Amino acid sequence: MNKVYRITGLLLLMASCVGLDQVTKSVARANLKGAGPISILWDSFRLQYSENPGAFLSLGARFSPETRFWLLTVVVGAFLIFTLIYLFFSTRLNTLSTLGLTLIAGGGLSNLLDRAMRTEGKVVDFMNVGIGSLRTGIFNFADMAILLGVTLMMIQSAEKPKENGNNH
Repeated sequence: MNKVYRITGLLLLMASCVGLDQVTKSVARANLKGAGPISILWDSFRLQYSENPGAFLSLGARFSPETRFWLLTVVVGAFLIFTLIYLFFSTRLNTLSTLGLTLIAGGGLSNLLDRAMRTEGKVVDFMNVGIGSLRTGIFNFADMAILLGVTLMMIQSAEKPKENGNNH
């Protein structure tokens, strides 16, 4: 595939992740902030506003603000820069790995953008799924993109190498 088309496709997918996530967070801020949870589909899906100081499912939320800044802004930012460089310049990635890393980068960039724009470095979360008391934490579309990207990378790593030993 032509490198220009490949990079354009990567940028479009990342921009779509960031755009969808930022629009839905804006809608959540406007319509859910200060309101109680909205239960949908017999309470298997809830819309519930939350500002998360931590990472995915509030991991690291109890760290000091300085530690969270270094881990969730500086380290994540550096990881995303290296991921983008690898995505744009690697010739070793197959389609599944490329999609996975692009979704991880798009979701990560959107959460990083949200963290940078919000006071105290918090990220807006607003979705929760489950049955009865068995529920996920509250998450957003960027988290879903990251999770899908990680899943694609795991599927790729579990595939058997081709017979000639060339699996890229």
